[in-house]
Amino acid sequence: MIWIKPPPGILVKPIFMTSLNKIADFRRPIAINLANRPTAAHCEDCGARHTGLCEVLADDELAFLARIAQRIALPAGALIMEEGEPALHFYNVNAGFIRLFKALPDGRRQITGFAGPGHFIGLAATAQNVVSAEAMEPVKLCRFSRVTMRDVFAELPQLERKLLDVAMHELVLGQQQMLLLGRKTALERLASFLLAWAERQEICAPGVLPRPHSVLALPLSRTDLADYLGLTIETVSRSLSTLRRDGLIDIPNIHEIILLRPQALAGLAEAAV
Repeated sequence: MIWIKPPPGILVKPIFMTSLNKIADFRRPIAINLANRPTAAHCEDCGARHTGLCEVLADDELAFLARIAQRIALPAGALIMEEGEPALHFYNVNAGFIRLFKALPDGRRQITGFAGPGHFIGLAATAQNVVSAEAMEPVKLCRFSRVTMRDVFAELPQLERKLLDVAMHELVLGQQQMLLLGRKTALERLASFLLAWAERQEICAPGVLPRPHSVLALPLSRTDLADYLGLTIETVSRSLSTLRRDGLIDIPNIHEIILLRPQALAGLAEAAV
């Protein structure tokens, strides 16, 4: 067993590490080596087991992948990766939410996206991280070395295909964000975000409107919303109040929004398209 000394503030659970065998070689001992069972059980209990990257793997393939993973638990506010630093790792989010952002020269920040259970971060094609990632709440992740993952892709091509799908989806989200920031008003931006967040939380299928009175959990602060939508905190607060006054949403508390009239929200979101 190898213990990797973590940076200050990071809790890393010890895991069993071996040389990276081929998946065909790994399948033989897994049935008789009881030491592998705790790792497999950990993956089964993981919030990302049946979503995102891991959903394309069978149990023995997942155990093979788990052997090279470093499981990490981080508190809220912890910096997972920093823009401009060497891009050495990929991360799979198992629990909690993460904000992705770029820092501006004057100290402001632009949030470029959010990642939750099942999402994969660290997909930079360059040698440096192109964004920073920060935990919005306590999070759990699996961290993978980029060098090791190249060998994994050779053994598990379906994983590489899934990663390509993730990258293509991120490209679509980036194009939508360009439209949101470049052409839409504050109310249109907020309406677009609420509907997109409903999809992210799987309240509705992609491209399908949520049902009226759907409850939306919102772990974001008003500052996060402002930095993501390119608005001021005051404008976000006024826009939320306007949507509430017009009967499109209700706000029972700061981290919960009820979508009273999703169809009206969709009409508002598409006004600039």
